[in-house]
Amino acid sequence: MEMKSPFKKVKILFLSLLIAFSLEPVFCNSIKDASQSAIVYTISMENPNNHYFHISMVYSGIKDEETELKMPVWTPGYYMIMDYPKNVLNFRVTDASGKDLPWKKTEKNKWKINTAGIRTINVSYDVYAFRVSVADSFLDDGRGFISPTGIYMYPAGHKDHPVTVSIKPYEKFREVSTGLDPVPGKEYTYYAPDFDVLYDCPILAGNQEILKFESGGIPYTIAAENLGSLDRTELINDFRRIVETATSIVGEIPYRHYTFIMMNNGMGGLEHTNSMAVFTNRLNSESGRIGNGWLSFIAHEFFHLYNVKTIRPIDLGPFDYDKENYTTMLWFSEGVTSYYENLILNRAGFFTREDVMKEMTSSISAYENIPGHHFQSVAASSFDSWMFFLNRSENTANTTISYYDKGCALGMLLDLRIRYESGSKKSLDDVMRTLYTTYYKGKKRGFTDKEFRDVCEKTAGASLSEIFDSYIPTTAEIDYKKYLGYAGLSIDTDPVETDGYWIGAEVRQNGDDLVITRVEWDSPAWKAGLSAQDIITEIDGRKASQNLFKEVLEKYIPGNKIFFKTNHRDIINENGITPVKKLTRSFAIRPSSGITPVQEAVLNSWLK
Repeated sequence: MEMKSPFKKVKILFLSLLIAFSLEPVFCNSIKDASQSAIVYTISMENPNNHYFHISMVYSGIKDEETELKMPVWTPGYYMIMDYPKNVLNFRVTDASGKDLPWKKTEKNKWKINTAGIRTINVSYDVYAFRVSVADSFLDDGRGFISPTGIYMYPAGHKDHPVTVSIKPYEKFREVSTGLDPVPGKEYTYYAPDFDVLYDCPILAGNQEILKFESGGIPYTIAAENLGSLDRTELINDFRRIVETATSIVGEIPYRHYTFIMMNNGMGGLEHTNSMAVFTNRLNSESGRIGNGWLSFIAHEFFHLYNVKTIRPIDLGPFDYDKENYTTMLWFSEGVTSYYENLILNRAGFFTREDVMKEMTSSISAYENIPGHHFQSVAASSFDSWMFFLNRSENTANTTISYYDKGCALGMLLDLRIRYESGSKKSLDDVMRTLYTTYYKGKKRGFTDKEFRDVCEKTAGASLSEIFDSYIPTTAEIDYKKYLGYAGLSIDTDPVETDGYWIGAEVRQNGDDLVITRVEWDSPAWKAGLSAQDIITEIDGRKASQNLFKEVLEKYIPGNKIFFKTNHRDIINENGITPVKKLTRSFAIRPSSGITPVQEAVLNSWLK
């Protein structure tokens, strides 16, 4: 069924249209102006199964007596130090005549070159690329993926310099896909007005299938490696619905074209202002169309073009590519984006109200039913992401939470409270629009924590101190019943016993050894002194195995102890443990009976 498009309400930036209609003159003038000082990159991949991209950089019009080239150590949106320079090999610098110039590596990501009296340098190096990740480059004879922060170096102090990039694809590759603007008349040649834009535009070279559609006069490209039996028309229609619903929230589009880069055989996704790079392992093509779970993933990465790329905390840009960029607001940038993926799918007709309630229940229970919610606030989770992002351990499993999960819940609390306080006339959408207009467009910067709070409270017309002073910076219990009650909904927060008995230890069979992988905080196993990495050698006097571990818990007779003999570093211990019924909370969200007109108005304004 064709949906009535909300896209007609979207205003396209006048400046973007002006640039789009005069695209060739812009490029010509930019390149002409940069002739006095130009940076041109050429990326080649002649022997892809050696996994090395060859990079050539011509930097002309140099005025500095000393040039320092720097390579980022992380990529925006992926909050982890990646140390990309570790992949650089065969670094070389020559002058315009081809004479080698001396250089010195002064730090792990900095190369210093004496350019006194030299106007042009030619820099070349190779980058090893063989890790499957949206934040790492990859090259073989099936794919050439360029994660830009790990490929391009920039001259220190000149991050705002325009850049031209020319791609020389492997001879068997027929497509190059990217969010970069093409240089008219030059195949596989692209332009970025500065390095921030360059670093925000990954490139996929290969034999990907290309699907195209337009919406609101803006072209969209789907560049996908393996769509299998998916119905292409359905795929385009689904993506168009996501695009139009998401962009209608803010009402303005900050790009002239958008590219969906979709690679198979990998995990994860990474947002960019006018593109995304995702892996398609989560695709479900049995029905001929992708499932709602995967559409949620696409909606999440797409909505990031607003929330974090243009609507951003002040700490997240301009970026310092040399080190961590700390913020306490990833709960908003990531978690509230997770909240919006649910709203987008609901408004686009993919999710029912009940589907959204189930997704919210899943997010809440994911952090409320783990020990970490006693120890880590969502602000701390955001700030400490640089230590824990993709760096999980048996300890972090007990002491941390996900800012995605709790941030998603906080987005719901803010939204419901604003709707209630404003008589359903305002919502979190108004907060997003105000942040976009005031800070991205007006002040051309991000917002501080205080400015964000001020916008939320002004939109609500009321104090939101409970959320901002308690729920965000502390681990205080959240009054879900009050906030969901604004929409006439209930939530089950009563602890219930799970089926079966539990000691709080997770195990893995490693050959003949039964290894403990995790012990939950304050569980019977924790109190008995069992530890991660312990090897269980015997259970009740019998040789330990994963099947026996499962069997003794399934057949457990209440009141008895189970005896575990363990070994670590040749230290042998034996512990008698009494299993218990684990307590958990469902956090199931359901409509309440006897809903009032005020509650009904909030609910109807919130979910379709």
